[in-house]
Amino acid sequence: MSDSRVTARFDWRLSIYGALAAFIFLLPITIYCSDITELFYVFLAAPILGLLVLLLAVFAKGRKLAILSVVLVYWAVSFVLLLNREPIRTAARWLLYSKDFKASVLAQQEPPNGELRHVEWDAWGWGGNDTTVYLVFDPDDSLAAAAKSGQPGRYNGIPCKVPRVQRLQSRWYTVQFYTDTEWGKCS
Repeated sequence: MSDSRVTARFDWRLSIYGALAAFIFLLPITIYCSDITELFYVFLAAPILGLLVLLLAVFAKGRKLAILSVVLVYWAVSFVLLLNREPIRTAARWLLYSKDFKASVLAQQEPPNGELRHVEWDAWGWGGNDTTVYLVFDPDDSLAAAAKSGQPGRYNGIPCKVPRVQRLQSRWYTVQFYTDTEWGKCS
């Protein structure tokens, strides 16, 4: 029996390739790049890639459903990754670079004014509106309640009111400052 007819059928393997492609392209962008790179990806690279694959699907014979499934899975995984950008970025950076960041913080002298030792962990912004996140070492774990509550506030050892404190592990926290506020330069 010859199989001369071409049938349109769904192929899960191709959909998995679409998901893998989204991870391969977006994870490095999420972990290592800035907001501008992500905007470039979202508004230029992803639509162009999607359009090319859709054009391929239009002219493909018999594999249209499979090609469309790759595009849909790629876009869905990209969307989920972009929605969860911050926790993915924080977890990956902590996993990859915590040893270096810890060494940098612990090498600092104890601040005489009761502030916690810290280094810049992350920053983003555009047009002069910058947001800074600091990695903070809290030897007494006094920021645990702030991290658990998720409420903005003024906390011992931090000079400014902050919108968010997140626990990375025991005694280590990220502290996000309000836009255009830096450590020691509270508005």
